[in-house]
Amino acid sequence: MRHSEDELIPLSGLQHVVFCERQFALMYVERVWADNLFTVEGRELHEQVDGGDAEARGDVRIARAVPLRSLSYGLTGRSDVVEFRREEGGARVPGLTGHWRPYPIEYKRGKPKLHRADEVQLCAQALCLEEMLGTEVPRGALFYGRIRRRTEVVFDSDLRELVVHAAARARALLERRETPTARREPKCAQCSLLDLCKPDAGRCRASRYLVRGLAEALQDRASGER
Repeated sequence: MRHSEDELIPLSGLQHVVFCERQFALMYVERVWADNLFTVEGRELHEQVDGGDAEARGDVRIARAVPLRSLSYGLTGRSDVVEFRREEGGARVPGLTGHWRPYPIEYKRGKPKLHRADEVQLCAQALCLEEMLGTEVPRGALFYGRIRRRTEVVFDSDLRELVVHAAARARALLERRETPTARREPKCAQCSLLDLCKPDAGRCRASRYLVRGLAEALQDRASGER
């Protein structure tokens, strides 16, 4: 299926929909946003990376803030860094002689996570590069600021399927203008939208309802025993 330009989903949105569908909907359906320490540090890290110049290191060419798009998957955005590594069987890249294998790198402020949201975002970049350059992109890397090193990611069939599922789920939420119900989870403590999301509001209302119902039931029973 080919998507039109106005149907394209931001690559960064896939990370949010995997982490929390409500967070994605608040940001992309309701258009609300708030910063916390994590988001500020993350933005500063990306600004440092994106602001650098292109580099050449032996058989590696380094491009920054690379624009990406896939009409097949309906995605658009950019990669923090793409290393083009000279390799036979790679792609022809405008401005370079020879053949090159793209190696996308996404920068994150924290450390490796238990969920796969970061990997999904990176793999989505690889799918865009494959479509744009007509060559396989088998792996890339996540650079985590807290541990100051790369974690290599292999774009296997399972991860690629997660990208497809995340894109489909994000598109469904956008088309239906749907915001999932808030639900308190341990990961909520890291979310900059915590105060706007109010994951405890529903729980509090339910608790008050149960307390009120129990009180009324006890009162009715006491009245019947008189």
